[in-house]
Amino acid sequence: MAFANVSEEELSCSICLNVYQDPVMLRCGHNFCSSCIGDVLDAQEGSGYSCPQCRMEFAERPALHRNITLRNIAESLQPNITEQERSGILCNYCINSSVPAVKTCVHCEASLCEGHVKVHNKAAEHVLIEPTTYLENRKCSVHKKILEYYCNEDSVCICVSCRLDGEHKGHQVDSIKIAFEKKRERLKSNFERLSSQKVQAKSHIQMLLDHDSKMKKDTTCIKKKITSLFIELKKQLDALEQNILHEIYLQEGLVSSSVCDLIQHLETEVDKFSEKIIVVEKLCNMTDPLNVLQEHGEDNETITGEHQESEGTATSVKHFHQEETFITLLHGLSRIMREVSIAMFAQTDSDIILDRDTAGNNVNISEDLKTVSWAEQLNNYPENPTRFSNNRVLSKTVFSSGRHYWEVETGKSGVCRLGVAYSSIDRRGYQGMIGDNKSWCLRRTENKLSVLHNYEEIGVAAPAYRHSFGVYLDYEAGQLSFYELCDPIRHIHTFTTTFTEPLHAALLVYSSFARIKDFK
Repeated sequence: MAFANVSEEELSCSICLNVYQDPVMLRCGHNFCSSCIGDVLDAQEGSGYSCPQCRMEFAERPALHRNITLRNIAESLQPNITEQERSGILCNYCINSSVPAVKTCVHCEASLCEGHVKVHNKAAEHVLIEPTTYLENRKCSVHKKILEYYCNEDSVCICVSCRLDGEHKGHQVDSIKIAFEKKRERLKSNFERLSSQKVQAKSHIQMLLDHDSKMKKDTTCIKKKITSLFIELKKQLDALEQNILHEIYLQEGLVSSSVCDLIQHLETEVDKFSEKIIVVEKLCNMTDPLNVLQEHGEDNETITGEHQESEGTATSVKHFHQEETFITLLHGLSRIMREVSIAMFAQTDSDIILDRDTAGNNVNISEDLKTVSWAEQLNNYPENPTRFSNNRVLSKTVFSSGRHYWEVETGKSGVCRLGVAYSSIDRRGYQGMIGDNKSWCLRRTENKLSVLHNYEEIGVAAPAYRHSFGVYLDYEAGQLSFYELCDPIRHIHTFTTTFTEPLHAALLVYSSFARIKDFK
């Protein structure tokens, strides 16, 4: 141990010169046996208190503080004695022999051995405690009487004189025993409450640790997936770039070849024209009219015909059509994004279509089964058990596992709700509104956004002028998230629950429309 080399002399009381017994410390820092310093202070009473070692004076009887560390060190030098012997407190009634005390009577201010405890007065005022010679904290500092009562108003222990004639006269008091029982009950209650709170806190800590661990695993997984995806994207983009550049090169070669051919042809024509010009110039210089007229008629037809042929050749030159390049690029990018969607989600959710048999009579469904719009005049759809009685519709597509994502474009005016619903959602009246206890949705009006489930609406602090939204469903994780498709994309809200039935995409419109966007 760290104090193994400490000598017995260093652990001796300067009053009795023995190893410390129940050492206490004064404010000046000096230590003494509890009984030794107690006797010294009793002797100093009335003449002023001071430390017997450094003579530091105290205005009133100094408080004594047990030195637990010093006591443990002192006890380590006496490993073979009993607890009673270590305390150094002997029975006050054993005159002819030194018998260790096992109890101290607060009322009698005497320590008793095991034999004298058995015959000691059992009256209530005779309170037995662990052996000690320091009873000052058991007495009233004013009346020097045993503390027998507890003042509930001032929360202090008092003696009988304090209760009857002192400053606590007329206060609500209890006996020490009753006050102790009451406090013990409160402590038990606090202990149980604190123990419960401790268990809850530890449970929350574990939950947070599990959440953090899961988050780290998820982020590590998605980082790897994104990295792998971008590597593949770069390969496909590089291939698309090479393909488009090759197409441009081919078009450039075709156009350049046609231009070269035409230039070569026209250069031949230029040579012919030069020859004809010489002939025409020669004719122009002739003075014989007959000869000129005869030659001129023949050359005029030749020149005219050749000129028309040259103009026709000029119109056959090929042109570079850049719009074809952009179309190829858009098709290539669309294909790549389609593959990204398939890689990120378990299902190709651009294939979501609406179920016309579920549509209410006051909505119209587009031919491609992608758009639902408000109908000014009621439709006369055939009756069936799956049809809603008002402005709602479900998708034919069913989600019973996996992760899914789709986008919905809404009208700028009116009311729209978009989300998911169980197949068992009510179809009659307004009990089956999208946002009841069997559905979850985002509600968009002209001036606000909110989310609904179980008829409870939560406002969302986000601009309401947006009309394009993303829906992400993770069935196994029990998560449904809504996103505002702006720049950058903004998260609106995530529902967390446990899905117990297959889900459908669900739409509701009033004086508006909603369209499931196609990624193809």
